[in-house]
Amino acid sequence: MTKIIPQEFFRRDALAVAHDLIGTLLVRDEVVLRVTEVEAYRVGDSASHCRAGRTARTAPMWGPPGRAYIYLCYGIHHMLNIVSDEDGVGSAVLVRSAEIVTGADIVCARRGWTKPLIPALLAGPGRVGQALGLGLDFNHHALYEVGGLELYAAPEPRPIATGPRVGIDYATPEDRAAPWRIADASSRWVSERRGLIKPADPGR
Repeated sequence: MTKIIPQEFFRRDALAVAHDLIGTLLVRDEVVLRVTEVEAYRVGDSASHCRAGRTARTAPMWGPPGRAYIYLCYGIHHMLNIVSDEDGVGSAVLVRSAEIVTGADIVCARRGWTKPLIPALLAGPGRVGQALGLGLDFNHHALYEVGGLELYAAPEPRPIATGPRVGIDYATPEDRAAPWRIADASSRWVSERRGLIKPADPGR
C-alpha cells in the first residue's frame, strides 16, 4: 500500500481537493477502491448541505478537514463525503464512483451483486458507501489515520474530465452549471458520463 494521505491535503478549497482525490485509494479492511468520480461542495454553494448553516446533521461537514461526513439519502443510502478546507468552514467532496482494486467478493456480498464486475456495481455514491460497509457511525472518522477507513495516495490519472453535478435541481442556475463534478476521463467506472468534458482545466 502507498502512503496514507495526511490531513494537510484536505485543508484546501473543496474543488482543489476534488481534483486531487481522483485516483486515490479508499481502504477498509480487505476492500480497496480507486476513486474515479467526485463532486465538490464549496463555501457559499447553494447546492451544499451547509447552505442553511450548521445543523446536527451537517455538523461533521464543518470540520476538521480530512474526516468523513456521512449522510443518509432516501433513508437507504449512506453517502461518503470527505470534509475539506479549514475547520469551521463547511465544505466537502462527495465520492460518487469508484473502481474495485481488491476485495471484489466482499463488495459483491455487501451489494448483493451476482452479476459480472461492471461499472454499475459502484456507479453512484450510495453504492460506494454500501461497498465499504459504511453507516452513520463513520461520521467524523479521520481518513488520515490508520484504522477503519483510510485514504491512500496513488498516481493521479490523466486526462481529468469535469462537468455539472448531479441531482441538485434545488440549487441556483449558476451553481447547477458549475463544473464541480470531477472524473477520471479514461475510466469506465463513472456514474454519469453526460455533461463531462475532457481534457479539463484543473480549476485550481
